[in-house]
Amino acid sequence: MIALAAPAKINLYLHIGPVRPDGLHDLASLFVFARDGDVIRVEPAKSLSLTMTGPYAPLLKDLPPEKNLVYRAAQMLAHAAGVEAGAAITLEKNLPVAAGVGGGSADAAAALNALVALWKIDIGEEALIRLAFRLGADVPACLAKAPVNVSGAGERIEQGPSLPPLWITLVNPRVEMPTGPIFRAFDKAYPAPPAPLLANFRAANYQQLKQAMQATRNDLEAFAIEKAPVIREVINRLAAAPGALAARMSGSGATCFALFASPVSASRAARAAQARGHWAMASALYVRLGDV
Repeated sequence: MIALAAPAKINLYLHIGPVRPDGLHDLASLFVFARDGDVIRVEPAKSLSLTMTGPYAPLLKDLPPEKNLVYRAAQMLAHAAGVEAGAAITLEKNLPVAAGVGGGSADAAAALNALVALWKIDIGEEALIRLAFRLGADVPACLAKAPVNVSGAGERIEQGPSLPPLWITLVNPRVEMPTGPIFRAFDKAYPAPPAPLLANFRAANYQQLKQAMQATRNDLEAFAIEKAPVIREVINRLAAAPGALAARMSGSGATCFALFASPVSASRAARAAQARGHWAMASALYVRLGDV
């Protein structure tokens, strides 16, 4: 059996541009990954199957397998590589659904990596990225766990900056926030936005990190807050937490985050959010290439 983490994906910033001819948005973002999240397990089998466990599995129980990104990733990879073998896949779903932390994308990316190893497929990085992009704009960036600069609609990936040791608190006020309506609200407000630019995100120390966060933004945050005002309250509470370096919403929401230099501070903020009835998780971040 092969088991791989499918870590939570966080947008430290997210700049959105115009809609492309393919219907996707140009974007510029810095993705980072928590050390915790969902888990993918694969083992040999005669046919392809998907089993889901974990606290958020019940939310996906009525979804047909062929509409699950993990199952689709397996089918697509098998077809592309001419693999006839099957696999028993287990998805341990620990992250909230439709939460802006790339749960489905990270799950699909981990499934691809695990099945490449299980089926002993010889596939280059670029070919795997192209296949991953067919599954979703965020999937290619989730193939790696290091900070990555992401542009295009998600298909252009470059090594991101090295960051100082960081811990993150993720908080979701138990609000599902499907991506489509948030992007449509953005499009209505900004029918012709300028091309998004990657930020010069230098963060060799905590002071630089704070400055870099102040100089960037999440263009979707205001539209998610409009649909769920509790998001603003969560961000404000996280920003005021002892030791917080910065706080923001991730992706299209509704999960928000705060960055900390201390695991104790991150855990304290998570417990405070849980006491208010929110889902919350504290975790270390992968902060540089090769971080294990």
